[in-house]
Amino acid sequence: MTAKAFAPAKINLTLHVTGQRADGYHLLDSLVVFADVGDHLHLTLGDQLSVDVMGEFADGVPTDHRNLVWQAAKGAGWSGQLKLEKSLPHGAGIGGGSSDAATVLKTLAAQGLPTTKDFQLSLGADVPVCMAAQASRMQGIGDQIAPVKLPKLPAVLVNPGAHVPTGAVFSALATRDNPPMPSRIPEFTSPQDCAVWLSEQRNDLQEPAAGVAPQIDRVLDALKSTRNPLLVRMSGSGATCFALYPTMKDAHHAAYDIETAQSDWWCVATELS
Repeated sequence: MTAKAFAPAKINLTLHVTGQRADGYHLLDSLVVFADVGDHLHLTLGDQLSVDVMGEFADGVPTDHRNLVWQAAKGAGWSGQLKLEKSLPHGAGIGGGSSDAATVLKTLAAQGLPTTKDFQLSLGADVPVCMAAQASRMQGIGDQIAPVKLPKLPAVLVNPGAHVPTGAVFSALATRDNPPMPSRIPEFTSPQDCAVWLSEQRNDLQEPAAGVAPQIDRVLDALKSTRNPLLVRMSGSGATCFALYPTMKDAHHAAYDIETAQSDWWCVATELS
């Protein structure tokens, strides 16, 4: 068997931290979408499991049991060569590792090697929603996934090259018992309508993450200074931030302006859905 698969970037349009269980797991309420940019995977059946990492962001990605794609393949009972082309920065709040692992699991499930939801969740809170890979509301510890109907959202993603440890961000969180999103997410007819509603929601990790990595505030300011941004926010636990725009033309103009001013930042125009 040889298979190729695409692992899209995951973006948290909202991220409300609504509680913490006795076992330490945080309870979340998050509206999640996926980009048309991401990593690529190549799976070739073989006698031994191995992981090769290449691409722009290959440096620092482990190729042994520490890599989530290795753990996913091992847990599914598969052996062979996994080639991972890293186009997404890792440790960036856009679910790169989780999306990679979920993509491996979906690919192997199609080959008759399914895994349980408990195993998927054991790899990380984002893995189940990345298995869905569509606009979803994610609640609980990541185990409650419900599809959401959203318009396609033109966006720009920016990462300043800062690696933000998730544990440090949660440790800096002042309040863990915050209000959830409204029980009903309305249907939107345009990116503008969606952005207005999103502006009333939050990412509870944005402030503590900016305390850990001050570059985040610089990125947010840069996105706010572009033409026609509808919403500017951080994704996940950072440091990647995003802005929504009325059209892809606006998004491409904004990405060009940011790339010109900050050539060392990762910046891409994309469509979220």
